Amino acid sequence: MPLGIDRRLLLNVDWVLLGTALILSLVGVAMVYSAAHTGGSPDLHLKQLVLVGVGLLGLVGAAATDYRRLADRPVLLYVVSVLALAYVVRFGPLIAGTRRWVVIGGFQLQPSEFVKLAAAVVVAKIFAEYRQESLGLRDLLWPGAAVGLLGLLIALEPDLGTAACLVPMLFTVAFLAGLRMRAVVGLVVVMLLASALAWPFLRDYQKTRIYTFLDPSLDPKGAGYQKIQSQIAVGSGGVIGRGYLEGTQGQLGYLPARHTDFIFSVLAEEMGFLGVVAVLGLYLLVLWRMLETARLARDRLGAFLAAGITASLAFQVVYNVAMVAGLVPVKGLPLPLLSYGGSSVLATLMGVGLILSVRMRRFAN
Repeated sequence: MPLGIDRRLLLNVDWVLLGTALILSLVGVAMVYSAAHTGGSPDLHLKQLVLVGVGLLGLVGAAATDYRRLADRPVLLYVVSVLALAYVVRFGPLIAGTRRWVVIGGFQLQPSEFVKLAAAVVVAKIFAEYRQESLGLRDLLWPGAAVGLLGLLIALEPDLGTAACLVPMLFTVAFLAGLRMRAVVGLVVVMLLASALAWPFLRDYQKTRIYTFLDPSLDPKGAGYQKIQSQIAVGSGGVIGRGYLEGTQGQLGYLPARHTDFIFSVLAEEMGFLGVVAVLGLYLLVLWRMLETARLARDRLGAFLAAGITASLAFQVVYNVAMVAGLVPVKGLPLPLLSYGGSSVLATLMGVGLILSVRMRRFAN
């Protein structure tokens, strides 16, 4: 797969998207430093900075790759994704009660983060080959089953948060491809029924998270602790915040997972409402430029690929922010580009690279 870029393609690079993603990544490095420098890992921000650098290399590689040639190998992408997830579920190291990572050269990689991108390519390819203007549930069976298997394997790790990111990606692409509204309504009903039937199969800690979401006081020192401390941090930030490195919940260690899933709480406490609005504005700018790429894409494949990646990223941002605010149950879902984590940063920047690939080639032959 060639990685050389025609110089003419550089004229179509979305520098706004690229620059905004880089700004968010650097804000993430600063917030990781604030969240972790008083704990047992004061150098995490340096690791995050290196991860951003590696992620930018991945971004360049993804942008240099013609997305059409990448999509010509959907079976290979899918098989590799299934095998990688199956390996993690069976042989991955047990860390904090989950098997989500593989260890390569001393580095931990989370295959499910990259599988989201592979799933976006596969789904875009499948729907791009449909030629009818209107789609029904029957047309959703094959892509739904393919994504469902990936989601099931991710859920078995267990990682319900990442598995859930596949749902909006699938539905968004299906809707753009012409899925009829009555089919959408039918799917929503089926998902609601499936959610109810899945309750007996949830693990105890997952049920506890739902109970404590409804009433954190049921376990204020256990499962409800994160939600309570997060709400305290967000509320104490006020309009202008307590100041960088001056937050009490984050700096004194009251807030768990403050450099990963709850880094937005640290931001809200230290930078206040104004800082939150600024960061959310950057996310909105990124998502808008991604959707603009989907609109300008030269073909259905490019439009569906850009829309699928955008939907998955948007869901992750919205859910993480809502989780921090106490509006949805707690899940292990990082905030893209801000939370500490190599796989998340690398996969997100590679996703941006694929979006750039679509935009750069909108006038290509």
